[in-house]
Amino acid sequence: MLDPSSSEEESDGIVEEECKEATAPQAGTRISPSRTTESQGGLAPSSSSRSSARPTSPSPSAVSEEKEDLEKLQREEEERKKKLQLYVFVMRCVAYPFNAKQPTDMARRQQKITKQQLQQTKDRFQAFLNGDTQIVADEAFINAVQSYHEVFLKSDRVAKMVQSGGFSANDFREVFKRHIEKRVRSLPEIDGLSKETVLSSWMAKFDTIYRGDEDPRKAQQRMTASAASELILSKDQLYEMFQNILGIKKFEHQLLYQACQLDNLDEQAAQIRRELDGRLQMADQIARGGKFPKFVSKEMEAMYIEELKSSVNQLMANLESMPVSKGGEFKLQKMKRGHNTSIIDMGQEDENTLSKSDVVLSFTLEVVIMEVQGLKSLAPNRIVYCTMEVEGGEKLQTDQAEASKPTWGTQGDFTTTHPLPGVKVKLFTESTGVLALEDKELGRVVLHPTPNSPKQSELHKMTVTKACPDQDLRIKLAIRMDKPQNMKHCGYLWAFGKNVWKRWKKRFFVLVQVSQYTFAMCSYREKKSEPQELLQLDGYTVDYSDPQPGLDGGRAFFNAVKEGDTVMFASDDEQDRILWVQAMYRATGQSHKPVPPTQVQKLNSKGGASAQMDAPISQFYADRAQKHGMDEFISANPCSFDHASLFEMVQRLTLDHRLNDTFCCLGWFSPGQVFVLDEYCARNGVRGCHRHLCYLRDLLERAESGAIIDPTLLHYSFAFCASHVHGNRPDGLTTVKVDEKERFEDIKERLRVILENQIVHFRYFFPFGRPEGALKATLSLLERVLMKDIVTPVPPEEVKGVIRKCLEQAAQLNYERIKEYAKIEENVGRLVTPAKKLEETIRLAELVIEVLQQNQEHHAEAFAWWTDLMVEHAENFLALYAIDMDAALEIQSPESWDSFPLFQLLNDFLRADYHLCNGKFHKHLQDLYAPLVVRYVDLMESSIAQSIHKGFERESWEPVKSLTSNLPNVNLPNVNLQIPKVPNLPVPVAGLSVNLPQMPSFSTPSWMAAIYDSDNGSGTSEDLFWKLDALQTFIRDLHWPEEEFAKHLESRIQLMSSNMIENCVKRTRMAFESKLTKSSKSTDFRISPTLCTMFNVMVDAKDQSAKLCAMEMGQEKQYHSQIDELIEESVKDMIQFLVAKFVAILDGVLAKISRYDEGTLFSSFLSFTVKAASKYVDVPKPGMDVADGYVTFVRHSQDILRDKVNEEVYIERLFDQWYTATMNLLGTWLTERMDQQLHVYQLKILIRITKKKYRDFRLQGVLDSTLNSKMYDTVRNRLTLEEATASVREGGMQGISMKDSDEEDEDDD
Repeated sequence: MLDPSSSEEESDGIVEEECKEATAPQAGTRISPSRTTESQGGLAPSSSSRSSARPTSPSPSAVSEEKEDLEKLQREEEERKKKLQLYVFVMRCVAYPFNAKQPTDMARRQQKITKQQLQQTKDRFQAFLNGDTQIVADEAFINAVQSYHEVFLKSDRVAKMVQSGGFSANDFREVFKRHIEKRVRSLPEIDGLSKETVLSSWMAKFDTIYRGDEDPRKAQQRMTASAASELILSKDQLYEMFQNILGIKKFEHQLLYQACQLDNLDEQAAQIRRELDGRLQMADQIARGGKFPKFVSKEMEAMYIEELKSSVNQLMANLESMPVSKGGEFKLQKMKRGHNTSIIDMGQEDENTLSKSDVVLSFTLEVVIMEVQGLKSLAPNRIVYCTMEVEGGEKLQTDQAEASKPTWGTQGDFTTTHPLPGVKVKLFTESTGVLALEDKELGRVVLHPTPNSPKQSELHKMTVTKACPDQDLRIKLAIRMDKPQNMKHCGYLWAFGKNVWKRWKKRFFVLVQVSQYTFAMCSYREKKSEPQELLQLDGYTVDYSDPQPGLDGGRAFFNAVKEGDTVMFASDDEQDRILWVQAMYRATGQSHKPVPPTQVQKLNSKGGASAQMDAPISQFYADRAQKHGMDEFISANPCSFDHASLFEMVQRLTLDHRLNDTFCCLGWFSPGQVFVLDEYCARNGVRGCHRHLCYLRDLLERAESGAIIDPTLLHYSFAFCASHVHGNRPDGLTTVKVDEKERFEDIKERLRVILENQIVHFRYFFPFGRPEGALKATLSLLERVLMKDIVTPVPPEEVKGVIRKCLEQAAQLNYERIKEYAKIEENVGRLVTPAKKLEETIRLAELVIEVLQQNQEHHAEAFAWWTDLMVEHAENFLALYAIDMDAALEIQSPESWDSFPLFQLLNDFLRADYHLCNGKFHKHLQDLYAPLVVRYVDLMESSIAQSIHKGFERESWEPVKSLTSNLPNVNLPNVNLQIPKVPNLPVPVAGLSVNLPQMPSFSTPSWMAAIYDSDNGSGTSEDLFWKLDALQTFIRDLHWPEEEFAKHLESRIQLMSSNMIENCVKRTRMAFESKLTKSSKSTDFRISPTLCTMFNVMVDAKDQSAKLCAMEMGQEKQYHSQIDELIEESVKDMIQFLVAKFVAILDGVLAKISRYDEGTLFSSFLSFTVKAASKYVDVPKPGMDVADGYVTFVRHSQDILRDKVNEEVYIERLFDQWYTATMNLLGTWLTERMDQQLHVYQLKILIRITKKKYRDFRLQGVLDSTLNSKMYDTVRNRLTLEEATASVREGGMQGISMKDSDEEDEDDD
């Protein structure tokens, strides 16, 4: 933008280069088709046509097109003129504001996100997820970013919001912050790391991702600069902004700026005074002519005139409170308004007569003494100096200098109240005489400067004294006399009047501004602070005048005229007259603008530019503006325009400009725009209701076209208009126009429709709760719009009914939208199978839950007063889904159980929601699935029962571990899924009472051991336990919401598990007994793995019964204890069966050695044979193979049981009973032979069996109390005694002894 103070040379080139554009329609001017013919009554029609003659076309269509083009050009030209005129009014508001200020308390607006920035943000977050960045993050943060990217950034609602300009970078950040807060709160506690620290760390990483490779310092500088431009704007920035808003060229701005003298605040204050005077006159004309606007009441016409005058008087008071100054920097300060109740009355000037003492002037003088010339008579080394004083003030002295070089450059500062002060400068030299008391004066000069005097240094001839032989002394000095703030002009004039200055005489005049509305022409004499005479200019009209005959002196005449009085003035040159007339024209506030005769001559003669040689620069700018067609806009009377329509236009264009800038404004103007619009309304009398009605209409039009408008802004303007229409005087105006009331009712209805539409589309107008608080403000505004007046609140039921209707429509809309979204990802043309339909229904359920969760998270707070309505909305939404869900479930096969995940998905969400739990949809879901659950449990029970029966019939009792050892390893499935897999029935069924076919044999998967921690059970038992556990887990994970039915299901599963386990235990016990009965009774008997498997089945049954059958209810708990008792009894029986088998085997061994009993023939024969053979060959120890076979059997059986059976308690119990029973058998056998002496072979075998048994069972952990029983002591004592007898009789036992030593026979293994 060109600087307003740029020189004439700088601007001439631009003017010459672009002068042709000033006369042509502006190609870049924005014209709204709907407003090209609106509000043109405020402009005078153009006096000259811009169109040129065009040849007539013989074609009618060509004539029609030519006519349309011509009309279009004319409309564009009228639009351009209207904007230029409007820009003049806006410029004056910016140049001299006295009513408004730029607000500093407005909310700071953030930079809006564009479509390109949204795509760039998506790419940056995708790059982070792909691992293309150097940002280190944990899995939880990556999951949060993944969810944010998928749910928010890729949302169509966000893209639409960005396109409408409603999202800022801060919104993106706040959404992510809310998104992660719940995630962070749900994380486990970590010692030394607070969750606030985690949250801050995550937000810092988010900022890094969002910023990308951009330098944060540059971004911060840019944000700071943009924020500053939002807070305060300078004059030049405001000019440039409204140039862009109104489509004004820069050279047009320069012409208008200079011609309007916007840098001259005195001229602007005078313009305001003229405008206010014109508005008062217009009010009088309306009162006299009776041309009132149409009001809602006839009595308001008189009040209307009072309002017009009161508003003007208020503006006058505001202007009067402005400090009188000559301008300077644009100060955005609070304008002082008068607190007194007195109102200026323009018809009572006589009461405000000034006195001479009211006029006070204060001047600052700067006297700079440079040098003295012509000083020749003094010796070169003589000291000289100067003194300076303003008469009546203090005296100052320069430094000393030698007479050969009398230069100083010393400045003296003085203040005085004399408009014509006397400045006296004297030259002294130091006296050389011994008796001299004072220095010798060489010369002096007395000057009478004025503010118009030259500021540069000049030579002045000094008056020399008699003691100075140099008669041609000259002193070079500069005097600068500053113009005080309240002095508007000064100079010498000839004057003659009727009441003052009664003699035609040249006097020094000063135009003094006493206040904003009081000016006086004062004449002064030299050295006087009070004026000699003064003329108060209130009511006078100044104009140029022809030379007056009989008045000698003065060359250029002008006068000041008032009823009954005329004062004639004359200046010595034309330029001085123009300056005086312009200054007095600004002071009088008259409506007539004086035209200098030189300008009239120029208008009447085509080439007479020489007559303007002595015109001031302001007149040059005015002539240049007239040359380019700008004069009509500058000289136009503001009071003759329809400012209501003009303001409507500038406000609309300003709003368009604001919505298209880089800020996410939501319809709010910037502080600078608010300041200019406020000043325009106050200065030109635009009614507040009209302003806000136009604003509301423009905002509603933008909202209807898709722009995001802050409902708080709509609420503010609507409340203002409602208050005004209902007579509450928000801006002090009591009158209400019929047009205002009708427009308000129309806008009220439009606003209601828009608000209801926004509530219906609340997910799309306010996605993710953005803009923050907008939905809540919309609901509040709707409640206000529904009010009949501003006092009576609307009944709550009425508001509730409207919102209920909106939310019903919203449910329908939201469901249709998500159905459309779900169809995007499926193949519409393919035949939909039941499985595919179920899959689509589950996908739709996920979307339904996501929508309801988002509503709760982002929108529930806004509906806090209508929570029940949001619950109804959710139920309606779910009811629409229920239709599709029922249709999908109807086509499912009765043998299919794949729909249970749908129930679990919906039920898990509904039962966690306080309002939806056991609601209409939830109960419908339960009613739908309860028969399916019961039927499923019934069929599973029958299936498991048959599998037990068939499985145990062909059970091989091989351990599962051996069956699955050759299977390939597979990955462990995810058994902790949120929706566990429903155990499938092995066969298709058609009804509840069905004879299920034979179950296939069960092969346990390799991962089952990891689940049940059992690797030695049988296939049938593991199948049973797996099915029972899966069924119980499935029922538990259903989380059935109805407590009674849930307890029934749980009880039934527990009881069924009890029955099944009981059947399994009984079958296992029977199989164990049968297996053991058929086995061998000799020492060749080995404990087979099948027997161990049966033991392990009992162990597993006990473990599973504790998990599957345990309930905290009386009967069931008692029933569970009966199962435990059954298992314990069965285990006890199995141990007894096994111990009996072990006793029988030992009994067989003892039967073999009974043949050696004393007194039998077989015993004597065996002894003789062995002795005879031992003389020739090495005969093995007779009977040791029997002992060794038994010991091997015992040790092998112990190892098998210890290795294969999983329950240590059962093993210890078995070993205790085994040891005790066999030891009792040995004791009984010896007791029966108490009277007989044992054969040596019998003795050796028994010693070996007894010692090995004792040691082996001790190693297996049998307690000493059991080992050292009385029976053991009896056996040990008998064998020890027999050993001693045999040693005496036979001569030795060949190393076999009952002594407690570690020495064993050589054949000990």
